[in-house]
Amino acid sequence: MATARPGWSRRAQYGLFFSFLAVIAGIIVGLFLLVLSLVAPASFNGVRGAALDVTGPIASALHEVTATATGLVSGASDYWDAVSQNGELKRDNRAMLRRMVEARAIIQENRQLKAALQLREQTHDAIAAGRIVGSSFNSPRRFAILSAGTSDGVRVGMPVRSADGLVGRIIDAGSLASRVLLVSDRANIVPARLLRGGIAVIAQGRGDGTIDVRPLEVGRNPFRRGDIIITSGTGGLYPPLVPIARIVKLDDDGAVAIPLADPANTSFAIVEPVFEPAAADQSPAQEATP
Repeated sequence: MATARPGWSRRAQYGLFFSFLAVIAGIIVGLFLLVLSLVAPASFNGVRGAALDVTGPIASALHEVTATATGLVSGASDYWDAVSQNGELKRDNRAMLRRMVEARAIIQENRQLKAALQLREQTHDAIAAGRIVGSSFNSPRRFAILSAGTSDGVRVGMPVRSADGLVGRIIDAGSLASRVLLVSDRANIVPARLLRGGIAVIAQGRGDGTIDVRPLEVGRNPFRRGDIIITSGTGGLYPPLVPIARIVKLDDDGAVAIPLADPANTSFAIVEPVFEPAAADQSPAQEATP
């Protein structure tokens, strides 16, 4: 006498039974189609056509689903590729901009270096040439550091100029570097004259990066915007005919000028000897030292 299997449910038994029936039905249908194809090929072709009519739309729908899924995957892949390429292009663009800025800076520096070399060739009594490695902007005192010192022949009181104009004068000199009192410092007073007409004037720094220009003749203002102020050679410290500044603003009895040799835009400068050696002993360089 057979006993019931423990844990075997009736639903599982029904499932197994209907699966067996489906397999038997499939075998019967397959045998029927095989016999039909051998005995009546024309009738079999009709059955096959009907089967195609039934399965065709299903296959087409499955193909559309597959194509859509493939398109979504490929589209997402293309999107991420585009994002990656866009990021690379942005990085390349930033790198190219940095290289362009560096190239422009190098070109400007080379241009200033060539101008300084030409100036030194024209100025046969030049003592030394150096690079302006720093300058003060946030202080009322205006100084710059020049990479030339006593080992190059630099001495206190010597004027410093660039290809653009007068920078200032040496007030401290080390072995390898020197400190320059800029023409825009309040302690720097330069005897000068107006290039247009040759009128004698006094140029004194204002401590804010500009120069105060006053005529020696009181009650007369001979200046115009755009006028160039040059050294006169009076006093013997600075050589004559060196450009100093350009007039940008008129006052009641004078004018305000901007130095032509801006240390912020000047990379190289040369040191020249005092125009009249006797003036070196009378130079107020030590008084300008803070």
